[in-house]
Formats: sequence, structure tokens, C-alpha cells
Amino acid sequence: MSDKPIEGRMTAEATGEVVVFHIGMRVNSFLAVRSWWPVFLAMPRMLKELSKDPGSGMLGFRLLYGGPRLLYVVQYWESSEKLLAYSAARDKAHRPAWAAFNRRIREGRGKVGFWHETYVVPAGAHEAIYLNMPPFGLAKATGVAPVGRRGDRAADRLGTV
Repeated sequence: MSDKPIEGRMTAEATGEVVVFHIGMRVNSFLAVRSWWPVFLAMPRMLKELSKDPGSGMLGFRLLYGGPRLLYVVQYWESSEKLLAYSAARDKAHRPAWAAFNRRIREGRGKVGFWHETYVVPAGAHEAIYLNMPPFGLAKATGVAPVGRRGDRAADRLGTV
């Protein structure tokens, strides 16, 4: 998809369940490169692997910068089942990266922080609006639609009216 703004009011094509997964790391000690550098390098490998596999269930992602210490990723998934299947798959990049991270975090004694949050959003319980924006967030992951197709008001798109 292009980074060219789409004029007018748009919404995300997503109409079913959506899983939003936030994951990030915080560098607590920049001097402890051995603790945080491998974590920093692991995520791009996993995102590349997931992006190349349409059956993985990951619909899209956005890398975010939260200041000099905090990096994180917002991911959109088809289902929690597919997210959990990827995290447990022995033949994918996540398992060895997670095992290595656990070893380093024990050895590093707080030099790097890690967090993740998972939100399972039922069908009809999410809505989005984009005004003069290129495809972004959920719309970049699932497709862009004119607002009128899903309702002119947020309450319409949420199905609360």
C-alpha cells in the first residue's frame, strides 16, 4: 500500500475479530549491550518471517519508537489461536529467540526490560476513522474502505445504534 494520503474519511475494512498485540523492550542500561542487542535484533527476524507467510495470521505491524530507551511493535492478527500457534511453533524464529532472551534476562539482572499486551477484540467491537491519511494501523493491515460503507458515525461502525 502507498504512503500517499487518501482524501476524505476512511475506515478499516476489518469486520471480524481482530487481535491487537503490543510487544516491546526497554533498555535499562545502554552499557549492557550483550543483554539488549540480541533482543533488538530478534524482532525484525520474526517480523520478516511472519510477513513472508500469509498463513501465519499476522495481518500487519507497525514499529514504534517510545524515546531513547523504549522500542515497541503493534501487530494485528487474525486470531489469538494463530498468534499463540506462532509463539509455540518449534520450527519458527520465536521459540529460540524467547529461550535465548530468558537466559540473557536472568544473567542481565534488570539491564533490559520486556513487555507484551494482547487484546482480543470481538467482531463489531472495534471501529476506526482516518481523515486524509495514507493506509495506517488497522486499515493498513486489513484494507481501507470509505466510511459510508460501514457507517458515518463511530456508533454506527461499532453497531451500538
